[in-house]
Amino acid sequence: MRKRFAGIDIGSRTIELVVVDESGKIVIGLQTDTGFDPMAAAKELIHGVEYDRIMATGYGRNLFEISFDTLTVTEIKAHAIGARAFFSDVQAVLDIGGQDSKAISLFESGKVKKFEMNDRCAAGTGKFLEIMAKSLGFDIETFGREALLAEKDLAISSMCTVFAESEVTSLIAKGKNRREIARGLHTSVIQRAAGMINRVSSAGDIVFTGGVAKNPCMRRFLAETLGRNVLVPEDPQLVGALGAALLAMEIP
Repeated sequence: MRKRFAGIDIGSRTIELVVVDESGKIVIGLQTDTGFDPMAAAKELIHGVEYDRIMATGYGRNLFEISFDTLTVTEIKAHAIGARAFFSDVQAVLDIGGQDSKAISLFESGKVKKFEMNDRCAAGTGKFLEIMAKSLGFDIETFGREALLAEKDLAISSMCTVFAESEVTSLIAKGKNRREIARGLHTSVIQRAAGMINRVSSAGDIVFTGGVAKNPCMRRFLAETLGRNVLVPEDPQLVGALGAALLAMEIP
């Protein structure tokens, strides 16, 4: 019977599980909300899933290691391996998740060359965009599309979530266009993300991963701001879990 290898990415907002076969092909891809008990959610996600070995990544990987007696890998390495599985020669990765962001540059071999993380502030993350969308009366699934319908940006001066939310509320009270506010918020987030990427990688294609990569406004503005090609996997949220699964497969 052919062996299967699993990778689980336990993030602050969601948990992803990927199972690959001996050729590295994805045979299972699952996702659930992290909730208030990450280990209970992880246990439910893997229940009934057959695999020979599992490796964990994400902010909850150390808890998973203790609970399930398994190996772990850093998010940086997992995303590097996962991105290369989709785009074999890429040398830059941007991951914007629920509560952190990562910019990674790679050597031609695929090994991590340099990286930068934003994990101390929600600004520029999926959580920030989710809160701003709610403040504007949009759902997160349509937030990016609504922003693209605006003809101009309405600048937002603060990237602190609390102050930005207050500023958005004030702008709405003044009758400002919601789509223009949304566009301005996306522009602010992209400027922050572009700065991270430029500090670790100056040229070449970029693989955009994480839930925020599903946002069409973010994809377009990132490409336009950097003047670089932005590549998005079919399901960008599975990249970290895929990288962990592929690394589990490499263990003798």
